[in-house]
Amino acid sequence: MMDVGRHPRINLLTYSEIEDISGYIGNFHVTVRKKARYVDEDACNACGECELVCPVVAPDEFQQGFSTRKAIYMPFPQAVPSVYILNDADCLGHNPIACGKCAEVCEKNCIDFDMEDELIQLDVGTVVVATGMDVYDPTEMDEYGYTRFENVVTSMEFERLISAGGPTEGHFVRPTDRRTPQRIGFIQCVGSRSLGSKGNPYCSNICCMNTVKDSLLLKDHYPETEITVFYMDIRAFGKGFEDLFLRSKQAGVHYIRGLPGEIFEDPKTKNLTLIVEDTVEGTIKDYEFDLIVLSVGVIPRRDSNVVQKLLTLSRTEDGFFMESHPKLKPVDAPTGGVFFAGCAESPKDVKDSVTQASAAAARAQILMNTGEISVEAITSVCREELCTSCGICVKVCPFNAIRGADAKAKTPAEIIEAMCKGCGTCAAECNFNAIMMKHFEDAQILAMVDAMLEEKPLEKIVVFACNWCSYAGADLAGLSRLQYPHSQRIIRTMCSGRVDSEFILHAFEKGAPIVLVSGCHFADCHYIDANRWTQKRVEKLWDKLERMGIRPERLQLEWISAAEGQKWAKTMRELEEMRQQVTREEVEFTMRVLREAREKAEAKKRKKAAARVGPQPKRTTSLEAMA
Repeated sequence: MMDVGRHPRINLLTYSEIEDISGYIGNFHVTVRKKARYVDEDACNACGECELVCPVVAPDEFQQGFSTRKAIYMPFPQAVPSVYILNDADCLGHNPIACGKCAEVCEKNCIDFDMEDELIQLDVGTVVVATGMDVYDPTEMDEYGYTRFENVVTSMEFERLISAGGPTEGHFVRPTDRRTPQRIGFIQCVGSRSLGSKGNPYCSNICCMNTVKDSLLLKDHYPETEITVFYMDIRAFGKGFEDLFLRSKQAGVHYIRGLPGEIFEDPKTKNLTLIVEDTVEGTIKDYEFDLIVLSVGVIPRRDSNVVQKLLTLSRTEDGFFMESHPKLKPVDAPTGGVFFAGCAESPKDVKDSVTQASAAAARAQILMNTGEISVEAITSVCREELCTSCGICVKVCPFNAIRGADAKAKTPAEIIEAMCKGCGTCAAECNFNAIMMKHFEDAQILAMVDAMLEEKPLEKIVVFACNWCSYAGADLAGLSRLQYPHSQRIIRTMCSGRVDSEFILHAFEKGAPIVLVSGCHFADCHYIDANRWTQKRVEKLWDKLERMGIRPERLQLEWISAAEGQKWAKTMRELEEMRQQVTREEVEFTMRVLREAREKAEAKKRKKAAARVGPQPKRTTSLEAMA
C-alpha cells in the first residue's frame, strides 16, 4: 500500500466510498464520496498529541476489540496516508464543540471541525472489483461456546494476540488471566462445509493452511506448547503446502480427525473441556485445553449487494461475484469493462489473489490500449416507429443497456450496443414487436417451428434450449453416449429469456404435443438474471393455457446446466412418457382454440388500427367530378 501511495500514476483515495457508477465499457462515470477526516492530510505529521489528550475510549476494531482507541486515532500501523482520523460517531461533539482538546494541543492547527464530505467525479474506461471478503461470525454456532467462554477465540483474534503489533506486543496470552496458554486446541471448518442452517456449504480454501502456519508459529515461539487440531479433512493443495503440513506434524502438532460435539468450562481455572469423536479410532474422548481457536471461514463482503447493483453483476449461490466464464474468462465480469481480483470472486489465498489481480490488470490494460472494442454480433435493435415508450425493455434488461423509453416525453427506447450482450429478454417482453434481435428474429424462430412440425407433429417435442447451459448439456449427453428418446427437436437461443410467449403458442397451434423451455440455473445465468423473466413468462402462460382449457402440464420448464448431461437424458425420457399420453383429439382441440384466439386478437388489432387512422373520405368518379 505504501508503494501504491508513492506511485506517480496512481491516485489513491482512502477513507472514501463509491456512491454511483454509470455508463458502460470505456465510458464509466464514477462518483466517489471522500469522507471528512476532520484532520488536514497535508498538514498532519502524525505526532499523536491529539490522541493523548482525547478523553473518549472506544474498542479498537483493528485489534479485534482486545484493546481500545480514542475518538481521534490512526486506523492501523503504517496506514497510508499516515494521518489521524476523527471518528464523528465517537467524538463528544463538535457542533457545538463539547470538548475540543485535540484542536487545542495541535500546533499545526490540523483539526478542522467544519470539514465536510467531498464528492469527486471520475471518468474511467475500466473497473476492477477487488472488494475482498469478510470473516464468518461464529456467534450462531453456540455449541463451540464463542459467546459464553472468553478463552474461545477466532483465528482472526488469534492473529492479533500473537502479532508483534497486537495488543500484547507479541506476548501470546489468553484473555481471562493474561498468562501464556500451554495447551491450545484448533477447531477447523467453523462456518465452512456446513450443510445445515448454520454456516456455509463451501470450503473457504485458506483455513487449513492458516492453522498449519499458526501452529508452526506457536512452536517457534513456545516450543513446549501442546497443540491439537480437530479437522474433517486437511486440504493442503498448493505449492509447498503439503511439506508445510508435514513440518507441522514433525514439530509435534497432533491432528485428530473429528470435530467436537460439546465444550465445557471449569469455572475456577477457566480451562475448556472438549468431547470429540475420533473417527479414525472410532472412540469418544475428552480433551482439556487452556485456549480454543475457532478456524473460521470466509464469507462474501456483507455490502457486496451495493457493488452488485452499481455494476450490474451476478452472484453465485455462495454470494461471491460470478465471472463471465470459469475457464475462458475467469477475471471478466458479465458486464463489459469490469474485472475481478482477489476474494471478490471466490475464497483465495494471497498467491492466487495476486495472480488474479495481475490477470485483471492485464485484461484492463489490453482493453485500454486497444482504444476500441468488438461488440456482440447478436444484439438488439429498436424499431422506433413501433416503440410506444412503455419502458418495459428498460426494466427487464439485465445489463442496463437500454435507456430512454419515456412515455411522457414520447422518446423511444435507445439500445447502447456496447453494453448489449444479446440475451434477447427485451425482445421477448416487448408487447409491440418494437425490438428486433439480430440473427434470432421472431420470423426466423417461427420458421424453425414450422419446419419442425410440418410432418408428423404428434411425434415431436419442441425444445427451446439456452445456448450456454441447456444446449451444452444436450451436447454433453450426446458425447457421453447417453440413451434417451429422439423425439425432441431443439431450437437454440442465446438465453431462455429470448423465448417469447408467441413462440410457445405457435408451436402448440402447429400441433406440438409437448413444449419444453430450458435454461441455466438461477445462480448460473450467463446474462445475470434474464432467466428469472423466463420463469415469470412461463408462469403467466400456464395460467393462460389453463383458462383456455389446455393442460398446462404440456408446457414444461427445466433448468439444466452444461454439466448435467444425465439430467438432460432423464428429462427427455420423462417428456417422452408425457408425449405418449397426449391424444390426437387433445392436440386438435388445442390447435382450434389457439387459432380462434389468434384470429380474434388479429381482428381486434385491425379494428384498433383503423380507429386510429379515422374514416377515409369518399372517393368520387370522373362523372361526379364533372357534374
